[in-house]
Formats: sequence, C-alpha cells, structure tokens
Amino acid sequence: MTITTTAGPGPAGWSLDCYLVTDRALCAGRGLEATVAAAVAGGATVVQLRDPHASGRQLFDLATGLLQCLEGTGVPLFVDDRLDVALAAGAHGVHLGQADLPVAAARRLAGPDLVIGWSVHDLAELEAATRLPPGTVDYLGFGPVYPTTTKTDAKEPLGLDRLARLVAASPLPAVAIGGITVARAAAVWATGVDGLAVVSAVCAADDPGAAASAIRAARSAGRR
Repeated sequence: MTITTTAGPGPAGWSLDCYLVTDRALCAGRGLEATVAAAVAGGATVVQLRDPHASGRQLFDLATGLLQCLEGTGVPLFVDDRLDVALAAGAHGVHLGQADLPVAAARRLAGPDLVIGWSVHDLAELEAATRLPPGTVDYLGFGPVYPTTTKTDAKEPLGLDRLARLVAASPLPAVAIGGITVARAAAVWATGVDGLAVVSAVCAADDPGAAASAIRAARSAGRR
C-alpha cells in the first residue's frame, strides 16, 4: 500500500497537514468530541485517539464516538498503540511506537488497507524502517522535536537540525511531534515535514478551530 500526503487508504483526499493527537484531560473543559469537532472545522486533517490510561473497552467506546463525530468530514481516525481497538472499532489507522507490536506483524494482521504509522527518534530507527518490505509502514512520526509534557516517557528532544536531517533521509511521509505550538509551527514546517502533530496546542486552546487553522497556515510561512 502506498500513501501520499493527499490521498491513500481511509477517506479520499485526506492529508497529514494538521495531525491532532487527543488528550482527554486537556479537553475536559469542553469534552473530547466537541474539541475534535471544533479542530476539524478549523482545519485538522487527521485525528489520533491517544489515551494510555484507558482500558481497551474505554478506547473502543471513545473510538466509535469519534468515528461518528468525524462521519462525513473526510478526516480519518487513527488509534495510538492499540491495533486491536483500531480494527474492532473500524478506525482508519493505527500509530505504533518502537515498543508496541512490531509493525510487520501489525501489517499481517491488519491487511493492506489500514494506515500504519511508526514513531522514529534517530537514524538507526529510520534505517530499520527503510529495510521493511514496501507497504509495511505508511508514514513516520519524528519526535519529540521540543520538550513536551504531554508524553511522560518522551525521549530527548531532536531539535530542528536533527529533525531536518531525518526528514531529508526518510523515504516515507514524515510527521513531526513534540512541543509544537502555533508560534513554533513555521520553523518546524521549514524542516520539510509533511505534517505537524499537535496535542496541547489545539486541545488546550481557547479556540481549537483557530489553533488548527493557524498550524496549517504556518506552512506557507515555513516554506518561503
């Protein structure tokens, strides 16, 4: 399966541009689905359900609720870490870390139509990704770019220079994550990434839609 940043498995025409990763605690004031709906209305192009403290059943219920929320928008839903939940709920994709189910095994279980993303932090992990059979992984997540408080086990920040080198060496679409704010977005776009993954920048914003719109708009400034 080959993915581009504008088409591929899942709803037609979706892109990686503004990749929203959910945090229920940050969304508590307005609710998860209301936050996601506002972000998508403003320009979020992918939603990843991430909740490491939720049970499998809770994640399933959250995923089915978000799928209903996203119906008709053309925005795909990915589930973080849990292939079983992604498949059971009918999500469009799963995002796996280095310590999760091996991506080759995930592809065998999922078949060709589920989008699979994989977190990469350094050149060795990137080289491992390039050795996988074509179609095993559809995009790579590079990070954290900056220090982050939304992922307690995050590795050392890459910084912009290391991120740019990884992006330049990657044969797959690249999404940057970790400490990305609206103010930092243009600088991260300038590294050549295909998308920015954001958590608190949107989930904790007073106006999630405006924040998502600003993340996407910063691409033009970053690519000048």
